[in-house]
Amino acid sequence: MALGTKQLAPSELDTFEDQRLVEELRKAKEELFNLRFQSATGQLESHGRIRAVKRDIARLYTVIRERELGIRATPAPVDTTTKAKKTRAKKADAPAAAAEPVETKEEAE
Repeated sequence: MALGTKQLAPSELDTFEDQRLVEELRKAKEELFNLRFQSATGQLESHGRIRAVKRDIARLYTVIRERELGIRATPAPVDTTTKAKKTRAKKADAPAAAAEPVETKEEAE
């Protein structure tokens, strides 16, 4: 995570899927643990970072809970497998498409 909360702005969190929110929460908790450990051993240089990470954790918990309650909308899942297949198919068929016209579903009916 970037210093402060620039990376975890509430508007950006709306675009994250649930799995990504949980992963970001895990990372933030791990970072907070490391910061507390550095603080206890006297190695911490930026004490303000602890506060920023705590706020990030609270923000993530808020978004997750709002989605559970239906207050905040969950983003529509994007099917990456079909997109990848389509782009591969377009790249592979590009020379062939120029040579032969392809019928669409609308033209076939």
